[in-house]
Amino acid sequence: MQRILLHDTRSGELVGLQPVRPRADEFHVGIYACGPTVYSRIHIGNARPFVIFSLLKRFLVHDGRSVTLVINVTDVNDKIYDAARVQNRPSAELAAEMTSLYMADTDALELGRPDHEPLASQKMDAIVDYIATLIDRDHAYESGGDVFFRVRSDQDYGTLSHRQLDDMDQGEDVEGADRKDDPLDFALWKAQKSSEDTFWDSPWGRGRPGWHIECSAMAEDALGVGFDIHGGGSDLLFPHHENEAAQTRAARGEELARIWMHNGMIQATGEKMAKSVGNIAPLHEVIERYGRDAVVMYLASGHYRQPLAFSPSELDDADRRVHRIRDALRRLDAGQDSPPDMAHHKEAFFDALADDFNTPKALASLFEWVREANRRSGEAGEPAGCVGDADLREMLAVLGLGELTPLETVGDVASIDPEASALLEQRERARAERDFQTADSLREELRARGWEIRDGQAGAELIPTVRDT
Repeated sequence: MQRILLHDTRSGELVGLQPVRPRADEFHVGIYACGPTVYSRIHIGNARPFVIFSLLKRFLVHDGRSVTLVINVTDVNDKIYDAARVQNRPSAELAAEMTSLYMADTDALELGRPDHEPLASQKMDAIVDYIATLIDRDHAYESGGDVFFRVRSDQDYGTLSHRQLDDMDQGEDVEGADRKDDPLDFALWKAQKSSEDTFWDSPWGRGRPGWHIECSAMAEDALGVGFDIHGGGSDLLFPHHENEAAQTRAARGEELARIWMHNGMIQATGEKMAKSVGNIAPLHEVIERYGRDAVVMYLASGHYRQPLAFSPSELDDADRRVHRIRDALRRLDAGQDSPPDMAHHKEAFFDALADDFNTPKALASLFEWVREANRRSGEAGEPAGCVGDADLREMLAVLGLGELTPLETVGDVASIDPEASALLEQRERARAERDFQTADSLREELRARGWEIRDGQAGAELIPTVRDT
């Protein structure tokens, strides 16, 4: 097993992934990632944490660790009530439908399901018990049917998001502010409003939980307290994750998670992708247009902590990368090892993943492997299939691309870009007529479209160019 370093948001440093405490399996890793609030169909931005932490699990398992991945579903939330009201339908019905569609849309990514996918609505007893414990320890109080967390009772509040208390705004509605002891306090339980059709009984009256306590209860129920990695989008750092951490310290006297990992947002037109902004690209539509292979490649192309630009050109580029790998697979000897002197590319691939899960650096090493394999298979005197595909398949499997099929016919190129295929035919006619100026011009036009020409014994082929990663 490698030494694996991950960036911890609280410390701002790279932290070694080590077992938190002795367990039956000392190399077990528990990961909790915040999933979607199901008031509408998910977009490509919602898919980023799902993919990142699914791939992280694959890497850790490959490295010899056992992993439990938990990604929750928030099916009790203000946004669900609001959306259901606009659609004039029961909120539970809307949440159930959107949960089903979320499962279908993420199934289409073909990365498998998390080990546990708890629903907030199904963990109500644990949530109520959690709130009761906070009240018993004087970290929370009931007021008019609502229950609020005493923010100032946690001396470490703000250490995760690196914010000062006086600069914080919980972002909650002004309604109910008069029932708080302190404006900084946030809701753990909300009394039922006349417009809310779904509610539960509690010691404080009918109502439903606040968002933050749901995740604390679901994470602890699945993984216990003090698990290894808590993940989610950087937009959840405050107040959601800050409040999760505070609740657990107050109720249990220890930290919820050892490492907090936050992924950057997907950005369209310079803004984070969000339903409220109106610049969303629904995941199922992106997959339908570009295919799951290109979508997974796209989501792995940027470092998880950085924002990731979204545009058709970015997805087209990911599609060309996939095409280039499939072209390489066509030339390789299936199931066989590659020459030992190519092993350093695979080692660099896994070293990059061990260094804060640097997928773009890992992809760069993977494409270095592909370049060398292509060079060797094209060298004079080298036998066909002189390089096996086993190492490449091993790397691809960790990235969720292990089932890529080799290109088989020219039709693969034509189906991806029929105009490029036509330009290649024109270029070949120009060469046959010794019109080299036209042939060179057509080569440059193809290069501008993202294709390189490879001239071999079997004739000219189109190979997608791949930008430096």
